[in-house]
Amino acid sequence: MNFHVLRLDHRRVRDARITTHVCLTARAFGASKVILSGDEDKKIIGNIRDVVKRWGGNFEIEYIKNWDGFIEDWKKDGGEVIHLTMYGEAVQEVTTKIHESSNDKLIIVGGSRVPSKVYQEADWNVSITNQPHSEVAALSIFLHTLFEGKEYEIDFENSELKVIPTAHGKQVQKRKKTL
Repeated sequence: MNFHVLRLDHRRVRDARITTHVCLTARAFGASKVILSGDEDKKIIGNIRDVVKRWGGNFEIEYIKNWDGFIEDWKKDGGEVIHLTMYGEAVQEVTTKIHESSNDKLIIVGGSRVPSKVYQEADWNVSITNQPHSEVAALSIFLHTLFEGKEYEIDFENSELKVIPTAHGKQVQKRKKTL
């Protein structure tokens, strides 16, 4: 089962930093792909591809113009949709249901105002608290809860760089990539 993240309504000028953080969080916490909608942003796409090149893994990023049609096609192909929100079933209570299906999952995180169609199309509207919060925080908490902490064990294969955990300072190992 693959987990892809759909970032709704990216605004190039206003959202560059937060969208970058959505992408980095998705990759670090075990998602296999981010799909950006809204403004096309080749700089973010290039930056994330560069992170994957240096830090490894099989993570992908792409842009789509029409998120609405994408969600419909995703569902027609047997995929399921998870919308992270503050209005929905509590994350700690719904992840078991989500695990019961082996279908690929599309995790939707909002940008500006999320259209009601997203709530209606979602197989699960998952609340990460019932308070306003960041889409980056919601994504990390959801993936952490879903993977039960196993995202800490991800091996990002074919990396040029690897952080060696230390109590003080920074230690980065440079490795030769294998093909």
